[in-house]
Amino acid sequence: MKYFATFLSMKDPEKSQTHRQEHLDFLEEMRKEKRVLLYGRLVDGAGGLIIYQGSTLEEVEQWVKQDPYVKLGARGYAVHEWDMQTDYAIAEKE
Repeated sequence: MKYFATFLSMKDPEKSQTHRQEHLDFLEEMRKEKRVLLYGRLVDGAGGLIIYQGSTLEEVEQWVKQDPYVKLGARGYAVHEWDMQTDYAIAEKE
């Protein structure tokens, strides 16, 4: 399984607000299918970030194109394969 970082750039804030619940429902369904690992909005309003799990970039792009935000023109997107490192230690605060 590979990981893909997907940035959904803000195109239309009004459409984003209107279709927010459809987008969240889509992501929740993708999580249930184990296609989405993590997701969240960027607090500066630039859009959001989704980490997909899939076999190929083409497969993930097909999923992204089904997202209501993308289908309805609220957001643009960029998908990049991500080499997630899981063998690191989180530094403790002193």
